[in-house]
Amino acid sequence: MSAETPRTVAQAIEDAASSTSTGYRFLDESPDVAPFHSYADIERMSARFGGAMQAMGLRKGDRVALILPDNADFVFAFLGAVRAGIIPVPIYPPTGLGKLSGYLENTLHIVAKSGARVLVTSGEIKKILGTIQAEAKGLERVVAVEGVRTSTDELRPAKVDLDDVCFLQFTSGSTARPKGVTLTHRNLAANVHAIMPVGLRVTDAVDHGVSWLPLYHDMGLIGFVIAPIYHKNAITFLPPLLFLKRPARWLEAVSKYRGTISFGPNFAYALAVKRIKESEMKGLDLSSWRVAGCGAEPIRAENLRAFAEKFGPVGFDERAFVCCYGMAESTLAVSFSKIWTGVRADVVDGETLWSKGRAEPAAEGSPRASGIVECGAAFEGHDIKTFAPDDEESARPLPEREVGELRIRGPSVMQGYWDDPEVTKRAFAGGYLRTGDLGYLAEGKVHICGRSKEVVIVNGRNYYPQDIEWEASQVEGVRKGNVIAFGTMKGPSDRERVVITFETGEKDEAAKKRLEGEVRKAVQQSVGLTVDEVVPLAPGVLPKTSSGKLQRAKTRELYESGELFGRTSAREVDKIDLVKEIAKSQIGYFRHRLFGKSDD
Repeated sequence: MSAETPRTVAQAIEDAASSTSTGYRFLDESPDVAPFHSYADIERMSARFGGAMQAMGLRKGDRVALILPDNADFVFAFLGAVRAGIIPVPIYPPTGLGKLSGYLENTLHIVAKSGARVLVTSGEIKKILGTIQAEAKGLERVVAVEGVRTSTDELRPAKVDLDDVCFLQFTSGSTARPKGVTLTHRNLAANVHAIMPVGLRVTDAVDHGVSWLPLYHDMGLIGFVIAPIYHKNAITFLPPLLFLKRPARWLEAVSKYRGTISFGPNFAYALAVKRIKESEMKGLDLSSWRVAGCGAEPIRAENLRAFAEKFGPVGFDERAFVCCYGMAESTLAVSFSKIWTGVRADVVDGETLWSKGRAEPAAEGSPRASGIVECGAAFEGHDIKTFAPDDEESARPLPEREVGELRIRGPSVMQGYWDDPEVTKRAFAGGYLRTGDLGYLAEGKVHICGRSKEVVIVNGRNYYPQDIEWEASQVEGVRKGNVIAFGTMKGPSDRERVVITFETGEKDEAAKKRLEGEVRKAVQQSVGLTVDEVVPLAPGVLPKTSSGKLQRAKTRELYESGELFGRTSAREVDKIDLVKEIAKSQIGYFRHRLFGKSDD
């Protein structure tokens, strides 16, 4: 398919305004509340928000931080900023008042690093952001969105070029401090083209997306806010917390609005299998769902096949699965498996893969067989190759089926990290972006094995933590999707020790001891690895990023410092500590009202 003439996001918004029949629908807690905004409405509402930001004194190139839990507010504010040439910086809202100090620290880092002059949030969240305004030197104002909604200031559209920065996407921080990925309108136009007409064969103004994905991360924001504008596709949004509380609402929306495209990480499909009752499936019709994308975390073929088996009787077709590989540094998507082919796993000899880093085909069902999900080939105009991690110039690509670091290049790849030239320099090798992911190519198709920094090495053999975690999670009593394995040099040994941490609802010490033994046995039998220590934890203790990804590096750090063992669940917040955090934030807020920066 030939490439279309690239357009800026601002131009795409104006072009889409001709549509009064397609646009965005925003669902809420109530199944009866579903306000619909056509693209013509979206053009008007984004102009209102953009005009309000200009009235705050923001000009082209300035950054505005957005902490907006309401999907409609976020969309209008984000698109309004883009049309005014202002660079939006999405930040995840607090999911609760637990661990507030950590949230404020992370938010302060992003606000300060981006150099945002204004932060727009809800009136409720604004109350706890006093310390942010007090300590972020460049931040001039914290503005409540309630006043922006009724603004009458007219937008003065800025001249926006393809090479202008569109927005800053801060990484989720699963392996390091969040970094600001700098994405231009050209990056976005290239990736949208690769995703929509090429990867998913989208029909303009016909395909209908359904998404509960957070809009402050790339899959939800680019995949379901920005990309559909270019093709005038209708989208139905659900709040992320609504999906987590009641996964059936996701499938109900697909069924009711005849959704054709919806994406989710691996855990979402597993959660739907586990939590959606037979009674909630009555009346569902998933026959319209032609693309069920899966990405953002390691994909397990078993989870997707279980989903297809459970929901096949209500119209879901397993061939709808599209397995994806992507990262914020490549705008969003790097590769997709071919549509309407379902889940394809490369069956390889696990022993050879782990010990020699070579993916040799094996007979399915053999004792040493291991399935690695295929995520498709590089998009047109893009390049993916594997290299030895120490190949600093990307001079010698590895042959097919040799495990190495995946590296990519092409028009979707970021310009660099915002205000971080040294980190940007280290991120590239000979013109290729280092992904940090280990994998291999087979017939040109991408297969992911793990993160290069997280590989556990015992007696010269590599073990991927995802494989260890998967086997441990199969033990009854271990919370699936809440297991972290890592290696550490800390402890009574001169070699890397293997530690597995997992969450469990068990409170009895004897039951925990039994689980520890069963986890050891499961990993030994399946992976052939002797585990040095198994650590059972209460639900909610393992650290996660704002997008729900487990933080292995952070868990290792907490383990090595001893903090992991005394860590309380995010669900069990000490009320006195909570009051202290809020009071501290409020003191900062009032101090700056009286003596410092202006505030609205």
